[in-house]
Amino acid sequence: MAKDLRTYLAQLSETYPNQLKVVDKEVDRKWEITAFVEKLRRDPGYPEFPAILFTNVKGSELPVLINLCASYERLALSIDATVANMVEVYGTREASGVPPVEVKRSEAPVKEVIWTGDQIDLSKLPIVWHNELDSGYYVDAGPCIVRDPDSGKINAGIYRHEMQNNKELGFMPNPAHHGSFVLRRMRELGKPMEVAIVVGHHPVFPMAGVSKLAGIGGELLAAGGLLGEPLEVVPAETVDLPVPARAEIVIEGIVDTNLDAMREEGPFGEYPRYYTGIGPMPYVKITAITMRKDAIYQTIFNAHVEHTCLGALPRMGSVYRRVREVIPTVTGVNLPVSGMGRGHAYISLHKHHDGEPKQVAFAAFGVDPLIKHVFVVDDDVDVFDENEVLWCMCTRFQADRDLSIIPYAMGGHLSPNNYDIDRDERSKDRHKKHLETKMILDMTKPAPPTFFPPRCSVPEDVVEAVNLEALQDYKGLPEVVKS
Repeated sequence: MAKDLRTYLAQLSETYPNQLKVVDKEVDRKWEITAFVEKLRRDPGYPEFPAILFTNVKGSELPVLINLCASYERLALSIDATVANMVEVYGTREASGVPPVEVKRSEAPVKEVIWTGDQIDLSKLPIVWHNELDSGYYVDAGPCIVRDPDSGKINAGIYRHEMQNNKELGFMPNPAHHGSFVLRRMRELGKPMEVAIVVGHHPVFPMAGVSKLAGIGGELLAAGGLLGEPLEVVPAETVDLPVPARAEIVIEGIVDTNLDAMREEGPFGEYPRYYTGIGPMPYVKITAITMRKDAIYQTIFNAHVEHTCLGALPRMGSVYRRVREVIPTVTGVNLPVSGMGRGHAYISLHKHHDGEPKQVAFAAFGVDPLIKHVFVVDDDVDVFDENEVLWCMCTRFQADRDLSIIPYAMGGHLSPNNYDIDRDERSKDRHKKHLETKMILDMTKPAPPTFFPPRCSVPEDVVEAVNLEALQDYKGLPEVVKS
């Protein structure tokens, strides 16, 4: 059977049975679903921080799945990797794209139920209100598929879609993301933009939508590479776009690209864990909703651990792969949780020449404009050990020599302290407030032959030879020690 959300849930429950829980009691989709997750996060009795399937959601016949992507262990499982090697595996699989394969409508579970015209009613979907000051109910786990009018290539990216009414959703992409390039191009052509929002699929599909690929398009191929098999697609009902045949739900629609066709949108809890992004944005007029007859509605807990993890691993894999194209001796990449999985990049390399760390940083900034600070360390440092990275700052870094500051660089528009060209951080115009100051910290040792003292260590062969089975429980001092 082709891989999809259900095959992954079966794999997860078999491999890590404690990482998937079910709640049968009735819950309200306004705050109560996310309150469960937050209570879970605070409880040390649930170290696995499991995904939760809510089967009794007030006002809807469909269940809600949340927190599925809040664990690197679960994300690694989705690409048949471990946490230790997931970045390298992700980069390798992403690069080995597999083209999608079209299947018959009769073989596409997402076509089991089709709503068009008066049947379209977003209120029948259990769309979730996540955080207290969010402006409403948001579809936030649905990669949005669009077509580039110049190349014809299919692009997919995760944006935020506020429920405006029963037949309209907001559309808010980051200005630096490819969905925004397509929107602006369609606006230049004076044409509407067709979209298809995919809710619920194997975890690699939303991760492919977050991947930082070169150029517009390629996410469906990347999804195939991550799956290890072609992504099954089928033509949409009302727009000229391919959609995943084994998705849970697909929302089709048209965006009027006219600058006068706007709806007020936001605030919404975003990846920096602040409420940001308020103002007029385009919106989607829904033309069809297709789904499985027993569809699972998947959501992501925005401004929370799940938001961070889902955004981080794809970016790590993309940065690792593409930065190695510039400096092949890069050995590791981590976008740590402390930087929301986006703002900080810890990168290790086997350094041969001074200056290479800056080349690495420039490449990373080019891959993802959301990266704000790049910390470059030597390959004797584990980039997933934050204590080691910060130790390098104290022992291998001198700010007057190794710190580079780049003002007025392209960043994200959702960070609360970004600024516009007039250096106004308080501007409410989020279309202009997308500049930030980047920072490169070269925390590497000088390149040979310059002397630098070796770090302290016990001989590795002796460490390997130690047998920890010699450890025993303490039961008081032996007689020989007492005497």
